[in-house]
Amino acid sequence: MLPTSPEFLDFWRERRLCTVTTLRGDGTPHVVPMGVALDPEATRAWAITSGGSQKARNITKAGADGAPIAICCVDGARWSTLEGRVVVLTGPDDVAEAERRYAERYKQPRENVARVALRIEITRVLGNVR
Repeated sequence: MLPTSPEFLDFWRERRLCTVTTLRGDGTPHVVPMGVALDPEATRAWAITSGGSQKARNITKAGADGAPIAICCVDGARWSTLEGRVVVLTGPDDVAEAERRYAERYKQPRENVARVALRIEITRVLGNVR
C-alpha cells in the first residue's frame, strides 16, 4: 500500500511539520500544522495533541469508525499527502507509542497531562517524492 522507495521513507523521516486537515461538524475543513510520524510497516501514522483541541474534538465526534483525515508534507517541489481514517486514543500505552514515534522524527515532546494519541490508518498516498 505505501511506497517503499528509500526516497519516500526518508522524506517521511525528515524533520518538518505537516498540515493536518479534519472536518468540523458543519463539514468545513479545519487545517493546522502538526508533527506526524509514519509507521510504514503498519500502514499507519501517529500524532499527538491535546484532548481538548479542535482536531481531537472533530475526530471524536465522528465516532468509533474514525474520521477522515488528510496529512500533507511539503518540501519545495517534493510533497506527499497521506489520506485515511483517524481515531483518538487515550490509553497510556497508545499515548506512549505516539510520543515515542513523535520523538523519533522531531524531539521529545513537552509534558502534557491532557495529551491524546491520534492513530491514522492510511488508505491513500499521493505525492511527488523522488
